[in-house]
Amino acid sequence: MTYLLIDLVFLASAVAVLAVALAREPDRARLVRRWWLPAIVSVLVLVVLTVVFDNAMIAAGLMTYAPHTVSGARIGLVPVEDLAYPVGGLLILTGLWILLRRRPA
Repeated sequence: MTYLLIDLVFLASAVAVLAVALAREPDRARLVRRWWLPAIVSVLVLVVLTVVFDNAMIAAGLMTYAPHTVSGARIGLVPVEDLAYPVGGLLILTGLWILLRRRPA
């Protein structure tokens, strides 16, 4: 199994959770207007931190990847597949936050 396939399953699950959360939100337009910029800034910060620290961990020998499990595209030493995890994490956590938060009565 390749990391790309794992990423697709993870990202599809995260998008599904967020889609369900937004579909159940009565005032979704206001919510999206209010949170799209912080979400984009958050994902950019997470991706940059992932690239920096994954490069350090790979260079130190803490992580290795079998060549047949990655696509071959890299940013420094980091396979691009690794960037799906912070993006998916942000999507799924945002969806869960929307689903589980308290709403005014």
